[in-house]
Amino acid sequence: MTRSVWLKADDAVGDWETRKRRITAGLEAGVDWVLVDEEDVERVRSLGDVNVAAFRNGGDVRLVDDVEEAENESPDANADAYFVGKDGEGDGTVDLPSDFSGSADLTTLRRDDERANGAYVRILSKDYESFAEEAALDADHTIVIGDDWTIIPLENLIARIGEETELVAGVTSAEEAKTAFETLESGSDGVLLDSDDPDEIRRTVEIRDEAERESLELRWAEVTAVERTGMADRVCVDTGNLMEHDEGMLVGSMGRGLFFVHAETAESPYVASRPFRVNAGAVHAYVRTPDGGTKYLSELKSGDEVQVVDESGRTREAIVGRVKIEKRPMFRVEADVDGDRVETLLQNAETIKVHTREGRTSVTDLEAGDEILLYYEQTARHFGEAVEESIIEK
Repeated sequence: MTRSVWLKADDAVGDWETRKRRITAGLEAGVDWVLVDEEDVERVRSLGDVNVAAFRNGGDVRLVDDVEEAENESPDANADAYFVGKDGEGDGTVDLPSDFSGSADLTTLRRDDERANGAYVRILSKDYESFAEEAALDADHTIVIGDDWTIIPLENLIARIGEETELVAGVTSAEEAKTAFETLESGSDGVLLDSDDPDEIRRTVEIRDEAERESLELRWAEVTAVERTGMADRVCVDTGNLMEHDEGMLVGSMGRGLFFVHAETAESPYVASRPFRVNAGAVHAYVRTPDGGTKYLSELKSGDEVQVVDESGRTREAIVGRVKIEKRPMFRVEADVDGDRVETLLQNAETIKVHTREGRTSVTDLEAGDEILLYYEQTARHFGEAVEESIIEK
């Protein structure tokens, strides 16, 4: 499930300079959306590349009937999503009608106009909860705000409209964001953060990333053979991210058994540490990607995403900055998992480390009988995707 962090930066936040500081902090932290008033859309575009959502002036949707006016409108002035509800029924400025069929906000959404595809609702009572449910039927995005987190009916809304819309919960801290992402296990799709604190914004983005991360069950396998082979085209994957001492990537010659290979974070008498690099093996080998698929090492290029994993199976994404392919002498490493043989090719060099029961172990010190850490799944792969098919790999 993809989570998102929205940053509130409309005129309720303060003057433009105050809003600008908040938006800049959000861009640096990596928020997904910025929510502003309509007149600020172009200003936000000039600050950086981010999805921009906008409240319509006065809460009303401006319908562009004049073709010439529409053609002359700057593309940068157009938001990616437009919201009704501010200064309207959604935030309580205008009373809710007893019959929702007479709602101005809902009528605007039901026009199915691309210039009004989001609803903003403060949950002031049970009636507003029902109003949010009704709005979600036509809104691509539904933002719900609660003034008291002890009484927010977020569980009800997740259960009732979680499949109808992108549900975004209003929060004022990273701690509240964590609660929103964890409510009813599935959690909200996103959070709308109302905070000027750059550290709070950064922590909220980190919580989003943690909520999205896959956790893998890594297994021990017994090494059955380590033997020298000839030269092969070896791939170093250099990422745009620094890796920790316990992190690496999952690579292997067979899609069902991927070996944990450490990043080059350790100092060596021979070379300096390169904590952005995994010396991953030969060009034919698979590497696991964040979507649960695989790619051949030979396919990787700058800008691709690869999955980084630690010894406990916690994962995150990393961006490939560069791929280095050079001819090097190789080892063939073979291991047994419950009677199934898996293997891979790794460079014959002291700096390449795998993980054994004894910890980080150079491939040059690896021996038959050692237990090695890997990810094993009884599935075949076709173009990197898991398939229910019998495929023989040897």
